[in-house]
Amino acid sequence: MTQLPPQTIHRDPQLLYWILLPITAVMILTGVLRYYATVLMQTPPKKLDQKSTREQRSLLHGIAVRGNYHVLSAPSFRARRDYLTNAYETGAYLKDPERRGQPPPNPMTDPGAMDGMMGMMKNNMAMMIPNTLIMSWINAFFSGFVIIKLPFPITIKFKSMLQAGVATKEMDPRWMSSISWYFLCYFGLQFVFNFLLGNENAANQMQQQMAGMGAQSPQMFGPGVDVDKQFKTEAENLAVVEHYSVLDDVENRLLEGIKI
Repeated sequence: MTQLPPQTIHRDPQLLYWILLPITAVMILTGVLRYYATVLMQTPPKKLDQKSTREQRSLLHGIAVRGNYHVLSAPSFRARRDYLTNAYETGAYLKDPERRGQPPPNPMTDPGAMDGMMGMMKNNMAMMIPNTLIMSWINAFFSGFVIIKLPFPITIKFKSMLQAGVATKEMDPRWMSSISWYFLCYFGLQFVFNFLLGNENAANQMQQQMAGMGAQSPQMFGPGVDVDKQFKTEAENLAVVEHYSVLDDVENRLLEGIKI
């Protein structure tokens, strides 16, 4: 069976200095600038008052008791369960007991919620605007250039991903266009940013996207959440727990494990 000769494309060596290196340098500098811009735009979190802190910590206390009941003895667990269940059902831990039974306030009228949404909007804008400008810059000046060839073989399925902007059918899939190099830098510079800025940095674009999606999910103590319903739900969860302890019958288990 005859093999096809390797495909050779004669490229200008200056493409490395005028396309590949500038795109890489711009992506790194943009990530560093995005990090410092995000740091400057961040607003310090507001301190919670005593009643709000008690409301949150009491619910977390019930969740901790329910999740670690097996390390408590039966009398200790029953005492904690009875006390927390009674407090949850009577609303002893509510920040505003007089609003019990009323619908939660509108999140759009909560200043704390507005600050959180404004911060999320700032982070999204800090990520979207530079990427849009860089993409427009590459499309305007470097569209249609083939700049690099991968040193390892790949299948034809990667052709559309690596040769974006180059409409050819017979080209080897290992050749990469300038737009594809931009996307490769977009998703592959995380380790560079971790080296320059540390592990917790705002230049990590994938982390920002995940954080943005997570911010849209319902939160335990977020605006518009009915805490009274959460207390009642946690009281029901505690009531149905079938307690057992890891120390139950520990003496017999210890003696069975001792070989005489």
